[in-house]
Amino acid sequence: MDKETLFTRRSIILGGMQAALMSTVVGRMFYLEIMSNTHYQKLSDKNRIHSRLTLPIRGLITDRAGKVLASDHNVYRAVIIRDEADDWQLCLKRVQELLQLTSEEIDKISSQIKRKPRFMPVAIKDNLSWQEVTTLELHLPDIVGIFIEEGRNRFYPHAYECCHFLGYVAAPSEKELDGDPLLEQPGFKMGKIGLEKALENDLRGMPGIKQVEVDAYRRVVRELSTTDSIHGTEQKLTLDFDLQQTLYHRLAQEESGAAVVLDIKTGGVLAYVSYPGYDSNLFVNGIPQRDWQELLNHPRHALINKPISGLYAPGSTFKMITALAALERGVINPNTSVSCVGHTLLGSHKFHCWTWKTGGHGHVDLIRAIATSCDIYFYHIASLVGIDAIADTARRLGLGTATGIEIPGEKAGLIPTAEWKKRVHKAKWTLGESYNAGIGQGYTLTTPLQLAVMTARLASGKAVRPTLLADNVQDFPVLDIDPKLLDYILKGLDKASNEGGGTSFRHRISVPGMEMAGKTGTTQVRRITEKDRALGLVNSADRPWHHREHALFVGYAPVHAPLYAAAVLIEHGGSGGRVAAPVGRDVLLTAQQILRG
Repeated sequence: MDKETLFTRRSIILGGMQAALMSTVVGRMFYLEIMSNTHYQKLSDKNRIHSRLTLPIRGLITDRAGKVLASDHNVYRAVIIRDEADDWQLCLKRVQELLQLTSEEIDKISSQIKRKPRFMPVAIKDNLSWQEVTTLELHLPDIVGIFIEEGRNRFYPHAYECCHFLGYVAAPSEKELDGDPLLEQPGFKMGKIGLEKALENDLRGMPGIKQVEVDAYRRVVRELSTTDSIHGTEQKLTLDFDLQQTLYHRLAQEESGAAVVLDIKTGGVLAYVSYPGYDSNLFVNGIPQRDWQELLNHPRHALINKPISGLYAPGSTFKMITALAALERGVINPNTSVSCVGHTLLGSHKFHCWTWKTGGHGHVDLIRAIATSCDIYFYHIASLVGIDAIADTARRLGLGTATGIEIPGEKAGLIPTAEWKKRVHKAKWTLGESYNAGIGQGYTLTTPLQLAVMTARLASGKAVRPTLLADNVQDFPVLDIDPKLLDYILKGLDKASNEGGGTSFRHRISVPGMEMAGKTGTTQVRRITEKDRALGLVNSADRPWHHREHALFVGYAPVHAPLYAAAVLIEHGGSGGRVAAPVGRDVLLTAQQILRG
């Protein structure tokens, strides 16, 4: 083989190899540029384009007439983005000086910065004052990574009057973070208690999405697209704020108390007050430790939602239950008469009537016993009918079980039975305990809301259930109680308020067509002994506040065509007839004046 032939062959081989190599390169380029273009475009966009959530506007809460009780308003907040800061710790130190933040606040912010992704904003301070905004704006060029954002914050224009049923919002706690990125956003607040918590899913709304292009250092270059957030749903309540405000300021004349007014026909809560109240706006941006301690240690328990969480012996407001139980079982009739001399003996123990000083009520029948609240009469019929029958009637009228109102934290109360006593206390029920239960004392515990429901059921003969939401009002089934028997109870309540000798007669409504019917109650929180009676130590004013009796009133109006039911509790107020009945009268009169035009 000559040299020329050998050279040609080698050239062909080398050329073929070069051609194969070039084909491979071209093929790979074709695959990358054409076949895999979409895949790599997505990878590129993932590094180049960031999606950020935008917070939705929380839904309004309004009263029945549209008056705003909870809304969002514009605020400014300072945030830090770790990726944008040259030295985020130095940035925080500078901002701490400008905004006068505590070391504890800085530690909390630092913890969030370390935990969250580097590109996610972390709130430094919400609800900046205008002075704080201008101070920060002046120094922003020197503290790269700090930004001022415009946002929205929850606001309660009538915080004290509405705090206990509305509740409040605040930033999610560490335990509440469930992986939802919305909860991680600066400025996001969620319902913590009350309706704000119960209606969280409806009030929250849906976040929007903002897509931004960032450079290699993750700095925002431009905004690419925005999907608007969806506002939370407005929630209209059954409450009437004018009546609510009237009731709150009326209870503010006392030390502590609770009251509820119901629409008898719909179950709508027209007014709902727990006094004293507190400023729920304090919680929105994180309540200062000093304010929190003051509320925790409040001598009148401002944080307790008394209408649904306060448990109280119902006292004489329970006597209608005992009477109805006895009537239904046929152990008495309306003419059954008992002689009251101010006390009765059970063995060696003396059970007193509240009229023990004057020698009792004399001979009383059922209607007069209700009107004058004769304890001796109800001791007697409780012993005849027994605790289990009383408990059955109480439950049908709404006591001893949660009402189902939309506010979280409702307590069921306690309506005792013989079986309950045996199970819990490992002992038999006694006759003396029936005496106490018959007048709403002893083990019996109810909430003010339950007493309002009981009153609405007595007045209407229907299984009224309370609601705060306008969309939830409804018609109710008729109770399985003979209307004739209910009528005897209502006659007693009518006489209690509208005839001389009735326990609420002094505080009756005298406006024609607006008269009320109602029952007072006075419940002991400390037993008055025979020694106390002998020494004359029976006056509430002579005892420390927390040893005084609770004052109660339940009633409805107008008396002959009931529309509104009310329950009033004045903690350690003393006499129900002297203290609680005037509040009940005022609120039932105001309800008629406002709501009936």
